[in-house]
Amino acid sequence: MASREEYYPRYIGTSSECSAKASKTEKELEIEIEDLRAKVNFLRLFCTGAGGLIAISRSNTFAFPDVELLIVSGPTDPANPLSSFPSVPAHRAVLASRSPVFRAMLENDMEESISGTIKVSDASYDALRAFVNYLYTAEACLDEHMASDLLVLAEKYQVTYLKTYCEKFLMSKLNLENVLPCYALALQHGAKCLRYESLSLIMDNMDKLSKGEEYMELVEKDPRVVVEIYEACLSK
Repeated sequence: MASREEYYPRYIGTSSECSAKASKTEKELEIEIEDLRAKVNFLRLFCTGAGGLIAISRSNTFAFPDVELLIVSGPTDPANPLSSFPSVPAHRAVLASRSPVFRAMLENDMEESISGTIKVSDASYDALRAFVNYLYTAEACLDEHMASDLLVLAEKYQVTYLKTYCEKFLMSKLNLENVLPCYALALQHGAKCLRYESLSLIMDNMDKLSKGEEYMELVEKDPRVVVEIYEACLSK
């Protein structure tokens, strides 16, 4: 009996504690369900038909890649032809269904549609390959550098689901060492949630951050960002 009295209470919580835990679990499940729904919607394949958007048959879609995305890092000429640049193969139907920018390129009489080649000038090969893989799978192996690179590509090609995914990842990694570049990235590429979270952390630690080397570099490199930070601090 003494043993029961000694150990049994450790496994009992109050009704309010149990209710709070259940409520938290329910909220987490709701978020997970919404994320899964968004992922399923993202992964559906569609193309433009006479009656609007129509589903694409997967059996025909993935036979062979019919478009290439090229990392073009300089001028193209006979001495530096397009074939010399690294490329990532893909399918028109997938690109067009995931990105309105790709859709405009590939479903109209544009150079990309005719040549089957899309030039990408602002990404590394690894980032572009991860970006294309995400368009097929809605999955990406992220670190802070890759999340930043993919956020830039997601904004450029209007892949909203990926942009949100990268924002959430970067927000979860915010600290005093990376908050300034994260804020600059968010400001430049319209990542509103990341911008808000970064600015809040900056304002709470402005005295410390303003004395750091990274802050001084930001003053020289992008004074516009520093001006906005100071305006936010003054209006606090």
